Amino acid sequence: MNSNKKVVPEAKSALDKFKMEVANEVGVNLKDGYNGDITAREAGSIGGQMVNLMMPEQQWKFQRINRNAYGHCTHITLSMVAGL
Repeated sequence: MNSNKKVVPEAKSALDKFKMEVANEVGVNLKDGYNGDITAREAGSIGGQMVNLMMPEQQWKFQRINRNAYGHCTHITLSMVAGL
């Protein structure tokens, strides 16, 4: 069974265009057709950036005092994906 079935087949061209734009943005030389010459890291950077752009993320930043060292603050970033 192929789980990679397109839910909206008409969106394929828009997704391909989006993928090419993201590849250009992250500096990967992606071409139409076969791209077996790119590394897994490059392919992952394209897919990861696509997800980051499609899934808006809310971030809260706050500081907490580290009780081990006087006057030392530890910066903590809490991220939560919205809409899940």
